[in-house]
Amino acid sequence: MNPATPEQETESPLMEHLLELRSRIMRALAGLGLLLLALLPFANKLYAWLAAPLLEKLPEGGQLIAVEVASPFFTPLKLAFFAAILGSAPWLLYQAWAFVAPGLYQREKRLAMPLLVSAVLLFYAGCAFAFFVVLPSVFGFLTAIKPEGVAMMTDINAYLDFVLVIFLAFGASFELPVALVILVLLGWVTPDQLRAGRGYAIVGIFILAAVITPPDVVSQLLLAVPMCLLYEAGIIAARLLGRRQPDEAGAD
Repeated sequence: MNPATPEQETESPLMEHLLELRSRIMRALAGLGLLLLALLPFANKLYAWLAAPLLEKLPEGGQLIAVEVASPFFTPLKLAFFAAILGSAPWLLYQAWAFVAPGLYQREKRLAMPLLVSAVLLFYAGCAFAFFVVLPSVFGFLTAIKPEGVAMMTDINAYLDFVLVIFLAFGASFELPVALVILVLLGWVTPDQLRAGRGYAIVGIFILAAVITPPDVVSQLLLAVPMCLLYEAGIIAARLLGRRQPDEAGAD
């Protein structure tokens, strides 16, 4: 039996990593596909639930409309797909974690797992806040200021795109504490620098809120105020983590 050459020894771990990556991708897609199949029969009910914040604010007899011929079919289907992605996010991230984790040090694993879980929960919290607080407030404001004699008849696809953008904006914005902790762990900033730059951060938050939210004061405030609170939470979390690190280094 011929001994393995250095080139073969190098290629073997690479092939193992590629096979493991393929396996993780297939498992992730299988989980996403199963959830999508489970949601498809309820696509219309999902859309009715998502449209409730607007329909509740419309005058009596107000309704959504379908401008395009195929919108009544494709729009709920698109919603089911995005709901499947959102619902399977923990499974998708677990597959990514399972692929990356073997190459991490024990200390990195201890830090990465809480950050990953916190990121998922904060994203869900941002979407929930957008649905239960922001959308009713925004639609109530918009229907209240519409000119007399103007009937609001929103296209179902345009409404879905609008809501998905709001979900993405608030879900991503609620990741601010995790982002601040990561910056501190990387050594790019310190908790004291974050606290000293609080004024600039608040100005930047309000500018960001004005850019990524609809052009009304209500939604801008509903994004900016929680982000300011989350900025403070990020400073506290980074400071607490900074105190733990020397103890862990000493224990190691």
